[in-house]
Amino acid sequence: MIVINFNKAKVIAHENRRQARADEFKPYDDVIMKQIPGNSAVEAEAFRQAIRNKYAVMQTQIESADTVDAIKAAMP
Repeated sequence: MIVINFNKAKVIAHENRRQARADEFKPYDDVIMKQIPGNSAVEAEAFRQAIRNKYAVMQTQIESADTVDAIKAAMP
């Protein structure tokens, strides 16, 4: 029988969520940080905010999950 440590599952889910968010941020971070000509920093920041919103919802879903299946469902 396989026993899943529920608290550890949440920690792993959050780590995966953070990595996925960082991967999505990368192209927009470059635009803002390097101030690449021809790319709008305002537009990049709008995309970054949309990503933040998406992952904030995911974070709430993980935290409120009461089963491993609910954690899995919250993940990207």
